[in-house]
Amino acid sequence: MHCLIIFCLLSQLTLATDFVNSSNAIQLAPREKEDETLISGKIDFGAYGGPIIKFTEINDEFAVLVGGRGGLLINHKFLLGGGGYGLVNEVPASNIWPNDNYLLEFGYGGLVLEYILRSRKLIHLSFHTLIGGGSLCFRDNWYEPWDSDAFFVAEPGVDLMLNVTKRFRIGMGGSYRYISGVSLNGLRDEEISGPSAALTLKFGRF
Repeated sequence: MHCLIIFCLLSQLTLATDFVNSSNAIQLAPREKEDETLISGKIDFGAYGGPIIKFTEINDEFAVLVGGRGGLLINHKFLLGGGGYGLVNEVPASNIWPNDNYLLEFGYGGLVLEYILRSRKLIHLSFHTLIGGGSLCFRDNWYEPWDSDAFFVAEPGVDLMLNVTKRFRIGMGGSYRYISGVSLNGLRDEEISGPSAALTLKFGRF
């Protein structure tokens, strides 16, 4: 009887030792490394859009551009969307056609990428870039366009934003419009490129 009890105890001790060894083997196995990614963990989606007014110079004349931008917002930081702007005031082409009352027509648009820094703060910054194209032409007083041209545009910028409400933000900022490919009679890329000051309104889920 004593031999049987000793045999049972030894068997249980052997099983316990094997279990501990197997547990250690599992713990010592290296963990598979996860890929490093720009966006990880839980992903929150939102969206916004809104009008923008830009004040700039085109062909050495004061110009007002009206348009907007918007798109899909990821994790309150990254925007993937689009935007576009058009000239709304009269910009004369008198330096090109001094004896005629010709005006310039101008507009552009494209893909917009934006990074918003600390969007939950009352006042914060956003950095954005538009990459796309546009068109330019002359017109007369009867809005008859002619001699049009197309160009490439890249416009990086920065805005200082204020959170007015949960769904509405307003900001002021600046950008620089790089134009390439203008070959319209009497105009160069440098006369269409230039800095802009902007008033931005945003409506959406941030």
